[in-house]
Amino acid sequence: MAWFRRRKEPGRTSGRPADRADLDYLAEFVRSRRGVEGFIEPRTTVTETTLLLVAHDGEWTRRRIESPDLARRFAHQLAMPVYDVRLMGYPQRMRDYNERRRRRPGDGRPA
Repeated sequence: MAWFRRRKEPGRTSGRPADRADLDYLAEFVRSRRGVEGFIEPRTTVTETTLLLVAHDGEWTRRRIESPDLARRFAHQLAMPVYDVRLMGYPQRMRDYNERRRRRPGDGRPA
């Protein structure tokens, strides 16, 4: 039986591709926060290439992006520094932000 066999385009990962709404969302994040830096996350077998944005206080967001080259061009257009997460790693301020959110009482999230 072929229950688990799925046809998919060679080289394609699962999920939806990046679209204009993703780029618009990322641009708005950059415009509405201070000190935003970009981190390009490589494509994996599970996800497409993503662009992670981290603000000065550690607040972050990520969206799919077509390619690392597009991520670099996008960052250049917004005069934002961009790094390869494989080389730089994730910034400490992002981890600190996640920890602060986790410890915040009454936010409805499990501790």
